[in-house]
Amino acid sequence: MRAEEREPGLRPARSADYAAIAEWVPDAEACARWAGPRLPFPFRADELETLLAMPGAASWCLAVGDGPPCGFGQHWVRTPGAVHLGRIIVAPERRGRGLGRLLCRQLVAAAVEASGAGVVTLRVYRDNRRAAELYRSLGFVPVESESTPEVFSMRLPV
Repeated sequence: MRAEEREPGLRPARSADYAAIAEWVPDAEACARWAGPRLPFPFRADELETLLAMPGAASWCLAVGDGPPCGFGQHWVRTPGAVHLGRIIVAPERRGRGLGRLLCRQLVAAAVEASGAGVVTLRVYRDNRRAAELYRSLGFVPVESESTPEVFSMRLPV
């Protein structure tokens, strides 16, 4: 089977992956919505790995083998018993092909395996309907008491 015919899998992000990921973030608004207000824009691709680093966070790429990444996400423990997913992104030219679902399923599994958490959390902009619908279809439910007018806080018991 040729590499392009295989299903992508999750692998730890490597330094070389960040140049591709940087190209997926076209402007300051997209940067803030993807990575939060602490990631400056513009940023240099060779600094992205360091800029995204957080204590205890694991960074993952969705890719076919050692090929270029087609998705990226991170997880970290925010509170005891709960692991948080963040900075989830799929390459713009690969969107609409089910890779977000694949990335999220594998990211949830990796996060739970690494942390032993019983709950997975994430945040999504309310106007990002496609992402919010994806997360709901995976079993995440909004937690209104932790949400804001702009952002749903969501949780998935595992």
